[in-house]
Amino acid sequence: MATTQTAPRTTAPDVKLPVLKREKLVLNDRSYHWITERICGIIENKQPFLWWLLFIPSTIIAIVGVGFGLLHLVSTGVGVWGNTNRVMWGWPIVNFVFWIGIGHAGTLISAILFLTRQNWRTSINRAAEAMTIFAVTCAGIFPAFHVGRVWFAWFLAPVPNANAIWQNFKSPLLWDVFAVSTYFTVSLIFWFLGMVPDLATMRDRCKPGIRKFLYGIFALGWRGGNRQWSHYEMAYLLLAALATPLVLSVHSVVSFDFATSVVPGWHTTIFPPYFVAGAIFGGFAMVLTIMIPARLIYGLQDMITMKHIDNMAKIILLTGTIVGYAYLMELFVAFYSGALYEMEAFKYRITGPYWWAYALMMTLNVLSPQLFWFRKCRESLWTVMFVAMCVNVGMWFERFVIIVTTLARMWLPGDWKTFSPSAQDQLLFVGTIGLFLSMFMLFLRFLPAINIAEVKWTLPQSDPHHEDNQSHPDPGTVEHDAYQQELADRKSS
Repeated sequence: MATTQTAPRTTAPDVKLPVLKREKLVLNDRSYHWITERICGIIENKQPFLWWLLFIPSTIIAIVGVGFGLLHLVSTGVGVWGNTNRVMWGWPIVNFVFWIGIGHAGTLISAILFLTRQNWRTSINRAAEAMTIFAVTCAGIFPAFHVGRVWFAWFLAPVPNANAIWQNFKSPLLWDVFAVSTYFTVSLIFWFLGMVPDLATMRDRCKPGIRKFLYGIFALGWRGGNRQWSHYEMAYLLLAALATPLVLSVHSVVSFDFATSVVPGWHTTIFPPYFVAGAIFGGFAMVLTIMIPARLIYGLQDMITMKHIDNMAKIILLTGTIVGYAYLMELFVAFYSGALYEMEAFKYRITGPYWWAYALMMTLNVLSPQLFWFRKCRESLWTVMFVAMCVNVGMWFERFVIIVTTLARMWLPGDWKTFSPSAQDQLLFVGTIGLFLSMFMLFLRFLPAINIAEVKWTLPQSDPHHEDNQSHPDPGTVEHDAYQQELADRKSS
């Protein structure tokens, strides 16, 4: 019986494969001290000229647009708006949905990316959370004053009252009240809790005075002990887990304002995911819109790197593609279903007097983000800012197309009308833009715009296995010579 002989197995020599290193999230090997000085210096030093150039005009616009605009609105009545009996939801609700969508990126960056351990969020999450608070504040103005008599707006809350006036809990408009108020409350707590360690840093650096007193109050007695850090991290984790469903629920509830109706063009099941994707899409565009100038004004290029901008551009590309798919699927369902009123509603959107708004929506939201397929476009700040501004404008036109074109021509030909915004409509919307920018500039001026502690966690020396944190053998010993030889081998390889 023949036997087969196998060649003896030889052990291959150890081959050191190259290790793919991740791109650094803080450039130029910055130290802990440099990060603290740079972030705290934004507050402690005099503000640059560009800050004043942005803050003063935005504050004037906010005072004129929101202050005087609302004063005139309340003293005269909502008839100063361009709303009609047919288009009862005009610019106010368009702007409400627009600002609510802007606020979604902050919670997404802070909560979902934190739970998935995406460390690149650390340089931008604080500003994105602040943007959420300011955007929801701007959004809340419109439904509060849209009720007509704003002093009765508190009846929207289910509180006991002597008139036995109770809310209609079957109405999605009431669902909005609960969803938006919950979202605002959780986002505000989440934002404040993340700032507590940094507020304590500012408290310790301030000279005695009113600023040190205020930072001390809001720092909640933080001393940085192990027990405090343990409770802080657990509370932050629980709030992140609580805030994550809000990203999906809040704008889904906003979409129910339309989807639960029987109006052609609104009564569709695609609205909740379509609105959520659009909100994240527009929110990330706004983050880029405000963070790129802040990065330039304060010289934060080492902490807000091109890696951060590249990742946000990729998310805009992804969500923009989803939004484009939703647009096409709306058209497909409308025409494939054979429903007469649904088909006519979409024909009117495309070929009616508002065709230009639909064309702008498709161009700015679907075509412009496709530039981010190319790396050179993602690395060009001018291109990124251009696409971000296109998305901001396009998402406003999306809400305009959904609301106005549907209500302007619905069931009876005798009720068909066209909508044109009044000067009061335009003034109030521009005023909310000024209010948003002025609040964000004040945030940069008085609060740490970047999370000091979390940015330090991304540094190599924060890893306990980093060579700078290891105990080295004493010089003159055999172990020390072997250690030096190992370092030399690493450098040569």
